[in-house]
Amino acid sequence: MIFKIFKKELIDTLRDKRTLLMMIVIPVLVFPIILNLFVTVSASFEEKAASKALKIGFVGDAQSSIIDKLIALPEEFGKKDVIPYASEEELMTDVKNDSVQLALVIPEDVGSLESKRTPINCQIYFDATDMGIRDRAKRYMTAVEESSKQERYQELELNPAELTPIITEYNNLASDKEMIGKFAGGILPYIFIAFGFIGCMYPAIDLFTGEKERGTIETLLTTPAARWQLLAGKMGVVVLSGLVAASCALLGLFFSIEVMDIVDNEQILEIVHSILSPSFILLLFSLLFPLTVFFAGVMIPIAIYTKSFKEAQSIITPLNIVMVLPAMIGFFPGIELDIVTACIPVVNVVLATKDLMAGTLDPGLLTLSYTVMITLAVLAVIISYKHFDKETNVVL
Repeated sequence: MIFKIFKKELIDTLRDKRTLLMMIVIPVLVFPIILNLFVTVSASFEEKAASKALKIGFVGDAQSSIIDKLIALPEEFGKKDVIPYASEEELMTDVKNDSVQLALVIPEDVGSLESKRTPINCQIYFDATDMGIRDRAKRYMTAVEESSKQERYQELELNPAELTPIITEYNNLASDKEMIGKFAGGILPYIFIAFGFIGCMYPAIDLFTGEKERGTIETLLTTPAARWQLLAGKMGVVVLSGLVAASCALLGLFFSIEVMDIVDNEQILEIVHSILSPSFILLLFSLLFPLTVFFAGVMIPIAIYTKSFKEAQSIITPLNIVMVLPAMIGFFPGIELDIVTACIPVVNVVLATKDLMAGTLDPGLLTLSYTVMITLAVLAVIISYKHFDKETNVVL
């Protein structure tokens, strides 16, 4: 009986264009296009910032070795035009107006300071809202400083090695897989949770509020099926829709990586392939299943209670923010899966997925996360049943 109800509701759901759009079309097509567009535009801006010819204004001694070294830097440091200014006020005004991108202020007595071997205080001014400008300024001055150091060593007949008592080497013991899992692992569960929620939303509204609006819920209630069987069949379709939407998001991500060449580094691509293994996908969906049931169990009582499609949509849509917002925890550094975070719904799924991608998932914490999500899913189903069993909620 449950399967017959499930089949009937699934056929009705697949006839709804809005559900198909949110469940399949957007995750598979729109998401990869947006991702590819974002990566392309970001790379274009970075390339443009790196190749942009900078105007560097300076105030101070134009004959100083600092200016000579700055002008003499090869083109690999980026194109530049070094311009002398008479006053610091005029230079600062041009920096604010973007007529000049970098301002360099050096002392007037720089020659005297160099002869006395006294440190020269150089001031760099820039607009940090101009992407990449700080990095280029540091590259320029680091090269100038290094050149001046080498000249000073030769002048004093010093061996640079003798001036370096300690050499510290930093070695990262974390594998590339762990690095990708920890830093990029928050994105994948966030995508799945967002699309899983949206995938559940429209079927939940249509199969409960929609039935009430269409006046077909009364006919369905006259069939020789218990209320819990009707609820199980309808909820099965809602959960399946959420899982399909999450699956399509994964398919869209795979399409982006394989077809659109978003990842062009072979080593990273190999790591991504090792992460997206069948065992990883099965474990991921085992985490997503109780979460999707929980989402369905939260939406269905609202859909049962509301009187119209618009009313249900206006309540459930803001709920999306409340449910998906904890998924952003995965983007924050330093937050790990422990006994406390494993007890927080949604957050535990995100952090468990991160550890799963990194290959550092603790089985005990995974079990605790499962227990919490399954408990919440069961409670959500019970609440849904209580609302569905209430006659005043079901019939208009």
